[in-house]
Amino acid sequence: MKTCTRCVCNEKIPGIFFDENGVCNYCHQYDELNAEYPTGKVGKLKLEELAKKIKDDGKGKQYDCIVGVSGGCDSSYLVYLTIELGLRPLAVHFDNTWNSKIAVENIQCVLNRLGVDLYTNVMDNQEFCNMARSFLYASVPEIDALTDIALTTTLYQAADKYGIKYLFNGHNFRTEGLMPLGWFYFDGKYIESIHKQFGDGKMSNFPNLWLSSFIYYMLKGFKRYRPLYYVDFDKEATKKFLNQEFNWEWYGGHHMENRYTIFCHDLLRNKFGIDQRYIEYSALIRSGQMSREDALKDIRKPMPYNKEIVAEVKKRLKLSDEEFEKIINLPCKSALDYNTYHPTFRKMRPFFWLMYKCNLVPKSFYIKYTQ
Repeated sequence: MKTCTRCVCNEKIPGIFFDENGVCNYCHQYDELNAEYPTGKVGKLKLEELAKKIKDDGKGKQYDCIVGVSGGCDSSYLVYLTIELGLRPLAVHFDNTWNSKIAVENIQCVLNRLGVDLYTNVMDNQEFCNMARSFLYASVPEIDALTDIALTTTLYQAADKYGIKYLFNGHNFRTEGLMPLGWFYFDGKYIESIHKQFGDGKMSNFPNLWLSSFIYYMLKGFKRYRPLYYVDFDKEATKKFLNQEFNWEWYGGHHMENRYTIFCHDLLRNKFGIDQRYIEYSALIRSGQMSREDALKDIRKPMPYNKEIVAEVKKRLKLSDEEFEKIINLPCKSALDYNTYHPTFRKMRPFFWLMYKCNLVPKSFYIKYTQ
């Protein structure tokens, strides 16, 4: 198994290739992003310039920017950062009804201490469970796509409701990396096609992101930024800071503030052979927050199903032991087996390049979805 000489990505990662020195294309992608989004004094200056523009545009409004929150480390620190920049954020959260107790308390502790208001879109529990069943029977790895796309739509909806032009997201390529397209893909059409085929197709409460809505939000001028791209962000130091300042608690792992996401990560590893630690650890290696030796050692540790979470999933999704076993043994499929917007996104690549240059979509979307 050929492995990158710089990170821990190997030939199992979709779309990977290596240069003459054995360094993978995802490391080169990181270097490109690192050059485009500097940290240190230059990054601080860029953030201050952005904050000034946001404050000028938001004069007379109750809020001048939106921050997506989950109770996790990155989004919690992002709320603090916006306050430090002198902004007046509205925190926005999508509740798929699977939040951990720690995540809920983290959101409350941080927002209450900072005096930030919260806008929450609570999903209908039965509808979410029905849609989650559909994705399990579709046998695709994007079983957590429902939450991802619903959060994006909820951010847009809140921005539209309050007339806020600037949307902040807590993603950080230096600590999370970018998931390859061959592992994860999701869009509104993909969601619809799977739920029609394997469920009842009803989405009365689910905030899906249709292409028409996506274009509407872009042309209306809602700008999307990822401020942590400009910050020297040390994950472990940030956890300690949040705990000391806000009584914030660590929940055990990346994206594990949500109980359904914990199950999704387990299923990805054990059914699809997708271990997201390769992407996360590689990002930490590139940013100097983890040694390659420690990553190679840690990644060999097996991570079986969390039995407590599996029992909860079976109960809430109304799956018998036999049904769950059937789902586990279904042949693995991908987005290529269902209808998606991807062919359309590729045809619209020049348009999305312009949208990226205008900060109306993240560069990661342009890189990942239009090629």
